[in-house]
Amino acid sequence: MAKVQNSLSAGILAAIRKRRPTVVGREAAVERGDIVIASYNIHKCVGTDGRFDPARTAQVISEIGADIVALQEADQRFGERAGLLDLEHLRREAHLVSVPISPFSAKGHGWHGNVLLLREGAVSDIRQLKLPGVEPRGALVVDLDLKAGPLRVIAAHLGLLRHSRAQQAEALLRAAADGVGRPTLLIGDLNEWRMGKRSSLKFLSPTFDPSHATVASFPSRFPLLPLDRVLGNPHHLVTSVAVHDSPLARIASDHLPVKASIDLKAVQKSDNDPGRAELIETDSA
Repeated sequence: MAKVQNSLSAGILAAIRKRRPTVVGREAAVERGDIVIASYNIHKCVGTDGRFDPARTAQVISEIGADIVALQEADQRFGERAGLLDLEHLRREAHLVSVPISPFSAKGHGWHGNVLLLREGAVSDIRQLKLPGVEPRGALVVDLDLKAGPLRVIAAHLGLLRHSRAQQAEALLRAAADGVGRPTLLIGDLNEWRMGKRSSLKFLSPTFDPSHATVASFPSRFPLLPLDRVLGNPHHLVTSVAVHDSPLARIASDHLPVKASIDLKAVQKSDNDPGRAELIETDSA
């Protein structure tokens, strides 16, 4: 047990040392015409004060002001697995619409708790992945046609066990592989704070760079661990990553939301430049 605790402590210290400052906020991103992406594990709308408060969770989502939001734990885990948010309220107040999927249950919002919210754009394709591992986990693969260009979003919530996360990372790579030519985001609670060789996310390289712009998002009251990620392919798709750290966000969930800016226009320019590398591919064989 002591060995496990020492390993955890070393991992936490390494995560703290890897913390990076905020590069840019939403205001500067909007001025440049960037798209703002967010990932938020809403902890089934139960805050750090132990209170179930979906309205508070919705308020935090509105605060973020993102164009695309990936939510995790948006459904009950057991029983009817009913959805926990008022999606119509989010449409009215935050101008975000849930991407239509086949929910895990009749009363559910998402797929294994994953929901993708969109401000504007067209959905050209949706896939719902059942991820391997001991726990039941899933991911959404959504192809979007936005004003700035095409984008694939893979929204996922990985497992608590390192071996399962490694298997899940490889499954997500396969989901990204057939999107060649389409910029791709991998976003969600990836449940990994380790960096380097010990990280289960090392299997994502070189398609995604797990070390890029990591920010501590957990626990929300005193964030130390970078569990929530926004990763891009090509790597320069993501121009900045930051936590949304507000007084309300610190109590609404045990995770802080993570938001990022992406520049699809810059990626399109680089794709047309023969001097720049093409979209990174991996051999999934």
